[in-house]
Amino acid sequence: MTLRLSDFDAITFDVYGTLIDWEPSITAFLRGWAEENDIDADDEALVMAFDRARAEIQKERPAHLYPEVLSRCFDRICAEYAVAANPDRRRQFAASPHTWPAYADSHDGLMRLQRSARIGAFSNIDQASLNTSCQRLDFRFDLVVTAQRVGAYKPDWPHFDIGIGDLGRLGIPRERILHVGQSLRADITPANKLGLRCAWVNRPGRLLGLSGEGAAEARPDLTVSSLAELVAALTTA
Repeated sequence: MTLRLSDFDAITFDVYGTLIDWEPSITAFLRGWAEENDIDADDEALVMAFDRARAEIQKERPAHLYPEVLSRCFDRICAEYAVAANPDRRRQFAASPHTWPAYADSHDGLMRLQRSARIGAFSNIDQASLNTSCQRLDFRFDLVVTAQRVGAYKPDWPHFDIGIGDLGRLGIPRERILHVGQSLRADITPANKLGLRCAWVNRPGRLLGLSGEGAAEARPDLTVSSLAELVAALTTA
């Protein structure tokens, strides 16, 4: 399918993994923790332990704020590797979203797209962490739907239901929305099920969100490797 920017009045983004490059920071933290505890595990094993833990914890209701999700992930990873959970390291991990950097192409790409469409964030995060990330992106979203706002985590549908409703009240119908994400599990699969056209930003060397429940069923309408490539594809089609 050829997607053109003129086909859309709104573009909604997953933030972490798509616009914010969180995975290297998580990997570095877990590698340091593993070395401190003499754990023999490579980076991929540690990242996937985190991915499994967060997917399980994000299903819990009532939903936890994201710093609590990270705290519980840390405890669960410690239990998986049979080591005691250090409280200081737990607090450090819970606060880590405030340290995660933006991808180099995020700001320019978002600004370019915002000239032609409303730009939304559908994010599995708390508002305080997102505020810091918006500063790193140097960007203001037209619409924000967080896990804190909806009390749930993607791939559950409340982000999408609320966001589609908000855009509908602005006169933007579902068929004029493009959803963009790096996570097959949390973004592309639910977008497919809800009839949203979607683009997968398959960032090289990144693993989070590419496996688990529903990921194998994901069928993006467009696949790119960066936000810059997405902008080029949408504007030259």
